[in-house]
Amino acid sequence: MKEIYEEHKGRIGSPKMRIELNALGVQAGKNRVANQMRINGLRAITHRKFRVVTTDSNHNLPVAENLLDRKFTVDQPGKVLVSDITYIRSQGGWVYLTVFIDLFSRMVVGWEVSSSIDTEMVLKAFHRAVFNRKLSPGTMIHSDRGSQYASDAFREALSQFHFIQSMSRKGNCWDNAVAESFFRIYKSELAYHCNFRDERDVFQKTFEYIECYYNRKRRHGTLGYLTPVEFENQLKKVA
Repeated sequence: MKEIYEEHKGRIGSPKMRIELNALGVQAGKNRVANQMRINGLRAITHRKFRVVTTDSNHNLPVAENLLDRKFTVDQPGKVLVSDITYIRSQGGWVYLTVFIDLFSRMVVGWEVSSSIDTEMVLKAFHRAVFNRKLSPGTMIHSDRGSQYASDAFREALSQFHFIQSMSRKGNCWDNAVAESFFRIYKSELAYHCNFRDERDVFQKTFEYIECYYNRKRRHGTLGYLTPVEFENQLKKVA
């Protein structure tokens, strides 16, 4: 249990600890796991309250209809990606993180960190998602109504790949709940516990969290407590 706890850097409570033990062939009841964690001082790192900050959509750029309509469950990878931007405090000033998440497996398939909250940052994350997923025409890209997503450059990029654009209703964070949920997890498991030096430090620690932990080791309740990678590998086995 101590090895598992250290491997997850304290980001694990008794329910997921029990699943990790079961995966290793160690059978233990939930009460026993909880008691042993308490006795050994293995407590999940504190989850601070996450405050949702909606993007300022006060601009005159074109906005798309909410085609996703909160249908957050899809049956194939690459059909729907959701995206959003969040703010991260560092000693050198604010840093911004853009992510693109595949709704099928909740895998972060494209992301970018920048000290400038601009369209270029979003485009870099978008192109990484396109490369990593090898997306096909007809893929839906859902976001809020932020100017970065409504910009000519981003809409032209979607048109180039024949993707469909969808946007949340104005000021309604629940229309993009999966992206908001990721940021809540990211901040409560990483950002709130780090005193980032600068943009480079944010990038390095975010890389380790997303690529090494979140996509490959963190179990998700919506995926039957599989990791995103395990969930997608399960589909490959069926195919």
